[in-house]
Amino acid sequence: MRTSPTVLLDATFPRTLDSIVAEFSDVAWAGGRLEAWVFEDFRARDLAERALAARGVRARIRSAYKPLIHAFLEEIEPREPMTVGLPDGHAPRFQLEAYPLAALTDVRFTGQGGTLTHAVAGMDVFAPNRVRSGEALSPCGWVRAWRAGGRSPERDAPVVTEYEALFDAVMRAVAGHEWGPSEPYFDTLEITVEIPGIERALPWHDEVMSTREALHEDLYFSLLEFFQRLSGRKPGDRTLRPGQIIPEIVACAGPAHVRVSLAAHRVAPEPAGDAGDLDVIARPLTSGEIATALASLGGESFVHRSVQGRPIMGIHRRGEGPGLAITAGQHANETSGVVGALRAARRLAETDIGFALVPLDNPDGYALHHRLRATNPRHMHHAARYTALGDDLESRTRPPFHEKAARLEAIGRTGAALHINLHGYPAHEWTRPLTGYLPRGFERWSIPKGFFLILRHHPGLAGAAETFLRSLTARLASDPALRAFNEAQLRVWKAHAGEPDFPVFDTIPCIVAERADQATPYQLITEYPDETIYGEAFRLAHTTQMNTVLFAAALLREATLSSGAA
Repeated sequence: MRTSPTVLLDATFPRTLDSIVAEFSDVAWAGGRLEAWVFEDFRARDLAERALAARGVRARIRSAYKPLIHAFLEEIEPREPMTVGLPDGHAPRFQLEAYPLAALTDVRFTGQGGTLTHAVAGMDVFAPNRVRSGEALSPCGWVRAWRAGGRSPERDAPVVTEYEALFDAVMRAVAGHEWGPSEPYFDTLEITVEIPGIERALPWHDEVMSTREALHEDLYFSLLEFFQRLSGRKPGDRTLRPGQIIPEIVACAGPAHVRVSLAAHRVAPEPAGDAGDLDVIARPLTSGEIATALASLGGESFVHRSVQGRPIMGIHRRGEGPGLAITAGQHANETSGVVGALRAARRLAETDIGFALVPLDNPDGYALHHRLRATNPRHMHHAARYTALGDDLESRTRPPFHEKAARLEAIGRTGAALHINLHGYPAHEWTRPLTGYLPRGFERWSIPKGFFLILRHHPGLAGAAETFLRSLTARLASDPALRAFNEAQLRVWKAHAGEPDFPVFDTIPCIVAERADQATPYQLITEYPDETIYGEAFRLAHTTQMNTVLFAAALLREATLSSGAA
């Protein structure tokens, strides 16, 4: 029998923009001037300015989120080249926050701004920030107000917006609940939010400014961090199994509302489907389409079950050459690898190369991603990244393995020398504005840098690994579309993040790392910026994933990799 959810919080928060208009519409402020910063889009701020003008108040209401980019979009007439002086003492953070300005205009960054102020084109661009209870410097609301005839502002201080207040209320509600002594602490922790905000695409690849997406990220990862502390684990420990944390953020035009509840897993029937020609698919596949495409490959099938009972399906096609295992969808919001793996397997099935394939490692996360995309198709949805237990399946080291069992069988069946593990990462900027702006523990992935490769190897195999990567990247970079994409992304990445701390082979960033505890002598991990992309961008992504598998399989066959003592 299905039980009713346990509600931890059900609260409404007045809209800060409405509160500002109400306060400064008072006759006492007539003839005065107002500057304010809130987490709202241009149209809402413009309407508020007009309402205040009708009451005799000259108002300028700006975005508290990415104020420099908004200044260029709304107030500054770009000239090329331009110099931007970054706020004192925090230049690296604000240079990243300025992304993707270097893609929109010819700009040079210096450390010659003021306190929380950018200096650009003779104009000071204020960046309202405060240190939030033990956290790093974080964007916040702010109000400056002058009475009629006043030379100095009567008020010049942070203001707690509904955006900030709602986040804090969720964290207090979770911290105040009596959690049990063992994991998982719940089936699902659902945080349903209705809130105004910013959703603005920028003319650079898949870039978008979204306060609702950022709130999803802040809530999800802050709650993971809370449960890591509760369990006594270190920050970033991926063995944590709190349960499935689900922030679902939708737009509204009035007061913000949040409901936090504990509920049972939702498991709907898996739909059937046939995507047709995978070569031209322009969006993520459904689970039914994945099952159909996998069944068409033939071979020996095997199946395991996820925590929520969904099938994790694989096939094994026997053949010649060193063992090869291919997996995708470990992080279920990274969707291009699923298509790329199936396309590559179809071509490998026409050869005598033996391989095993698990095209979707994490079906529970994939089902959640499908659900969240229905409301916000352009958001990253990192809540779908891990399994229904809340852990990263790769981190499991002892039974029951659940989702990991399928890839272990794929590796065991083939005796794999090489495991190709197809991944992705955000196709636009990843931020956590209420906890220091940059995504803590994932700072390297905060802005895109093109298609990226990681090759992990057993001890003693570093030389062979680098030789393999150089050969692989040379073949991949022969695709002019991929080369142009990576060159463009790396140029902007360097402008905002500085020179890379990783090698770049043929326009493709790479990392070679020793990993003694992995199941195969070599594990090749792809990282394509695919979270949120569709259309031609998605086609290039899954074509690149496919080519990586095919080229790596060919190089393995050519004995570029040696399995060493394995």
